[in-house]
Amino acid sequence: MTKIKDTASVPRLKLGLPKGSLQDATIEKFARAGWNISVSSRNYEPYVDDPELQIRLIRAQEIGRYVDLGYLDAGLTGIDWIHENGVAGRVQEVGEFLFSKATRQPTRWVLAVPEESPIRTVKDLEGKRIATEVVNMTKRFLKKHGVKAEIEFSWGATEMKARELVDAIVDATETGSSLRANKLRIVETLMVSTPRLVANKVAWQDPWKRAKLETIAMLLKGAIDAEVMVGLKMNLREKDLPNLLQSLPSLRNPTVSSLSQSGWVAVETIIDEPVVREMIPRLKAFGAEGIIEYPLNKVVY
Repeated sequence: MTKIKDTASVPRLKLGLPKGSLQDATIEKFARAGWNISVSSRNYEPYVDDPELQIRLIRAQEIGRYVDLGYLDAGLTGIDWIHENGVAGRVQEVGEFLFSKATRQPTRWVLAVPEESPIRTVKDLEGKRIATEVVNMTKRFLKKHGVKAEIEFSWGATEMKARELVDAIVDATETGSSLRANKLRIVETLMVSTPRLVANKVAWQDPWKRAKLETIAMLLKGAIDAEVMVGLKMNLREKDLPNLLQSLPSLRNPTVSSLSQSGWVAVETIIDEPVVREMIPRLKAFGAEGIIEYPLNKVVY
């Protein structure tokens, strides 16, 4: 008879994940890393197929603060919200990850104005009104430039306020397409933000929790790195191998093994996916045969 593991005795890590715009992308990355998370609209504690994890879905804006207070052992949130909440020096950064809600580009917090606005530099904001969700970040930015302006908190739809309600906005963008669609012009970038895994400093001193967090960070990074890479396998005459490796530096540290057929080797490597379409014809030209391209789940260095 198989003995059922007593989950009550299993140590648990309380992990906060962002609810809202970054939620779907985060859950997808965790699935690639090996943790399947199922979210119910009626429960803020999702199911995860790991008894050592206790997941909480919380707004990204709040995760850093709850990690600092110890209500969460760790959490995934943007570095922007860590600084906005003033906890950058009070939480332990475990890892940085390059993904956002729609792309692999980092989020930028930008100062934007209507295209026809006379505002060209931050100095032109003197005495003006600015709407933003990141009030503290905007205050620090204006103070740095010696500018005094009125800053109001925006509860949403910030882009729509730029023409009728305020003189400028500070808002988040990935590609700038939404700003352009609303005929807004970027004046300056205040911060470039990426998701960070951060831990409560007391939890970080716990050997088990620290090891668990380091494993999560390693596998999550490996899964994200693998998204833009592929594996390549091929067979090649052994005498052609030096010329191939010299001429194709993209084939970094390939694995080379002998085949049963004398004078032939098997070559296996991973490369950036965007170069594959140029790479395969060149491999053929060097005499490679049986070329196989395959997707990767994780790349751990």
